[in-house]
Amino acid sequence: MKNLINLIILYFVIFDPLMSLSFFFAATKNMDTKQRIKTATLAIMVACFVSYTFLLFGLELLKFFSTTLEDFKIAGGIILCILGIKMALGQPAAEATEADIKSSRAIAAIIGTPLLTGPAAITSIIITSKDYGILNTAIAITIVLSITGVLFYQAARIIKLLGNTTIQVISTMLGLITLSWGIMFIRNGIQK
Repeated sequence: MKNLINLIILYFVIFDPLMSLSFFFAATKNMDTKQRIKTATLAIMVACFVSYTFLLFGLELLKFFSTTLEDFKIAGGIILCILGIKMALGQPAAEATEADIKSSRAIAAIIGTPLLTGPAAITSIIITSKDYGILNTAIAITIVLSITGVLFYQAARIIKLLGNTTIQVISTMLGLITLSWGIMFIRNGIQK
């Protein structure tokens, strides 16, 4: 149970649904409710597809590319560290302007990957599926993506309730946690 709770926290930090929520709200502010719900659903489906694909086939992909899990832990740890530093410094996860995004599919694709399931998430999925098991990792991912879906469906209310400043503060704190997980991955990759 402790491992599952740790994994849920890890994926909540790495997927950073609050940062994606801000992007989602800004990108869908001119959409009607039906189109916003469609976009949220598509984004979660993209994130699920990417997550579960790497959960099931990630280790085989490492073998295919002739790399080891330890090498991947170090590489993934570096990515997590970079992501954590960016989050802690308040830098946006993705650069996109309204002119770049014109459809709900494009918005969903950007949110699904790389915002929710970018390199850090993919790395973590491969590593934790090996270290903690596929079932625990799958449950943690499902819980976090379910929470993310609820946040997206209630985006207007949540942004109004929390405000952008609160979301940024939370994201900054999560950035520090992401940075510490990155360091742990690097340390574990070097020790083995």
